[in-house]
Formats: sequence, structure tokens, C-alpha cells
Amino acid sequence: MTTALYDFPGPRTRQRHRLYALGSTVAILALAAWIIYLLFDTGQFTAAKWTPFTYTGIQELLLTGLGNTLRAFGFAAVLSLALGGALAIGRLSEHRPVRWVSTLIVEFFRAMPVLVMIFFIYVALQVAPLPALVAGLTLYNGSVLAEVFRSGINSVDPGQRQAAYALGMNKTQVMTHVLAPQAIRAMLPAIISQLVVTLKDTSLGYLITYEEFLHAGKLIASNLDYDLPFIPVVMIISPIYIGMCMLLSWLATWVSRRQKRNIKIEGTEVAAPEPGTLMPGGPRPQV
Repeated sequence: MTTALYDFPGPRTRQRHRLYALGSTVAILALAAWIIYLLFDTGQFTAAKWTPFTYTGIQELLLTGLGNTLRAFGFAAVLSLALGGALAIGRLSEHRPVRWVSTLIVEFFRAMPVLVMIFFIYVALQVAPLPALVAGLTLYNGSVLAEVFRSGINSVDPGQRQAAYALGMNKTQVMTHVLAPQAIRAMLPAIISQLVVTLKDTSLGYLITYEEFLHAGKLIASNLDYDLPFIPVVMIISPIYIGMCMLLSWLATWVSRRQKRNIKIEGTEVAAPEPGTLMPGGPRPQV
């Protein structure tokens, strides 16, 4: 049996694929076993390295760092969405100067490394660590989100825009009530992905002495005289970062499912067609 794209594998091919899968599994298990052996051999699971995490002071330091990370992320996420929306509207504007200025801002800050922007704001402009971190993240991620919003709006069928104008709507009403609701579902995965990037980039704050989560872990490792690498600290911090990113992804899935169940976007039942005259002067329907 064949398809238009590929042929179904025969017995020899399936046997070869099983051997490939078995060899890959053995290699991955061997690598994992080697890493675990190195961790035990270097004493990374000794009580002396894990007991400090039961101290109240260290727990409070980690919680404070986590709170500072979430605070910076919250500010940067809200401001990035607002800036991205404003720049996207500017790029879609019918006024050429507004469109050129918005394009210049977007292309400039998308090309600039986020760390360079954070350092420039912190060092050259003498801004406090939290505002410097939030400003750098906002300028970069807002520029990226502007392109996401613009692409999402442009992905809507042009007929939707033309039909809305034909009904007498102005540009603001067309954007608010017709284009944006249809584009948001297409843009949502990219928006959440960029917010995950924003969350991870908050770790750059430790380079400008902002006391976020990674800075707290580095402070703990240096004060407890851990040998490099700081495996216990990494094993504490990494799952929390991964968990927060997975939570954002789950939130995106939940919002997407909720939108599909929204009565405003659900399909409307249409009455079944009845016999009728399709052409003027045609025969009457048989009842």
C-alpha cells in the first residue's frame, strides 16, 4: 500500500527502525547513567550540600529572588504587550510618517541585543536595576510582539475587512470588532512563546545586581563555598524556571480552549433549506 508522499515501510525497514530505536534508547540511558555516576562521584548529593536549603534564611532568600523575578516579568510582560500593540498599530497606519517611524523603532530594537540595551540603560543613563531590566526587556520584546501582532492582523482574510467597511464601520471598529478577535487565536502561540522568552531573560538582571532568582542562587553558592559547577543550586533553580514556563504554556492552552467555547465565536445554527424558486419565472416548488 502506497501514499502520495511515501511508501509504507516493509518488514526489513521496520526491523531496521526497531534497531535504530533500541540503539538510541541504550545510548540515552548510558549517557544518563554516566551523568548520574559523575554526580555521585563528585559528592553532589551529600548532605552537606543539601542541608543548607533547609535553613530559613536561605529559603527566604530564594523566595525573595523568585518574587523579584516575577515582579520584573509582570512589568515587562504588560509593557511589552502595550508597546507591541502601539507599534503594530503604527506600522498598519495609513499615514506614511507614522508607519516609517514605527518601522524604524521596531527594526532597531529587534536588532539590538537585549543585554546591551539593559547595560546601556543601567550604566549610561544611571537607572536603577529594576527599571533598567524592565526597560530593556520591554524595548526588545515589545518590538518582536509588534511584528507578531502585525502579522496576525494581516493574516485575516481581506474580505473580512472589506465586508466590515461595506457595513459602515470605521477603521477602529474594524480593527476592534472584526480583525483583532479573529487574529488573536492565530497570534496566541507566538505571544506566549515570546512571554516565555521574557521570563527567561529576567535572569539577565543578576548582571546589573538586580536581586532576582538567579542572583539569589549565585549568592547562595558563593557563600556556601560550593565547588564549580553549583549542581545543587542549579537543581533547585532550574525546575522552578521550567515550571513557570510550562505554566505559561498551560495558560495559553486554557485560553485557547476557552475562546473556542465562547458563545460569541461559536457557530450559529442555520435553518434547513426549503424548496423554493431559484430563478425568476421558474417553476413553483412541488409540495
